[in-house]
Amino acid sequence: MKSDPYTYVAMSIDPGAPAYLAVSFYTPDLRVGASALDSGRPYLSIRSREADITVSTSGAGPVTTADVDIARQIFNAAARYLADCEHLHSGQQPADSNAPACDGSAA
Repeated sequence: MKSDPYTYVAMSIDPGAPAYLAVSFYTPDLRVGASALDSGRPYLSIRSREADITVSTSGAGPVTTADVDIARQIFNAAARYLADCEHLHSGQQPADSNAPACDGSAA
């Protein structure tokens, strides 16, 4: 079953509870990048036409051990996602030429 690409965003705000935001990208229309501000503060950006997510170090202060741990988790998760995409893509039939490639070109 194939459906059209989309980005899904849900938000919940309840009095006395932290706000909750969920963003799911199911589209080949992604742009992913990483850079640093003039201050040297690193950030990771994931964007589609519908949503923009930026991840950076905590509190705009010095980089903490927790920041490094989170960056490592992102790196490991992205490596796993790439490996899974490559594995599934290599097993697809050649007739599936319209499928987006998982070759890192969005990075």
